[in-house]
Amino acid sequence: MSSSSILTIFQNEILVIAFITWAVAQSAKPFIGYLIKGSFDWKMFFSTGGMPSSHTTLVTSVAIGVGLMVGWSTPTFAVAATLAVVVIYDAAGVRRQAGMHAQTINVLVQEVLQGHPISDTQLREVLGHTPIEVFGGVVWGTLATYTLWLFWN
Repeated sequence: MSSSSILTIFQNEILVIAFITWAVAQSAKPFIGYLIKGSFDWKMFFSTGGMPSSHTTLVTSVAIGVGLMVGWSTPTFAVAATLAVVVIYDAAGVRRQAGMHAQTINVLVQEVLQGHPISDTQLREVLGHTPIEVFGGVVWGTLATYTLWLFWN
């Protein structure tokens, strides 16, 4: 595969728009966190969790982009929408529960082994998203994709 054919990936409107919406969503997390909590958490630039869900933003953007490009009644849109629903469910459900489990386990380890820790490694607690963070990702992914699509075309 030649380098010129690899560069055609930047001509894929859906992919470019989706990554722009994802990057903006991910970059906004520390600032939105500041508005909510009153302090910046710069780690949110590179972390999962937070408002809006960048996972949700990305898959929503791809599904909306596919719908706009090839049509809402196509099998291609059906695949994109189905995969988006799976990722969104995972972001809000499975990963959220795993984060809650990690939080509980960390508290148990602190209480039971206080003063005699076996390991000081804690489980990551911010894995998933609250429903409002997922909703924010859907809204941002949809609005940003429509806006960029109109600008692009």
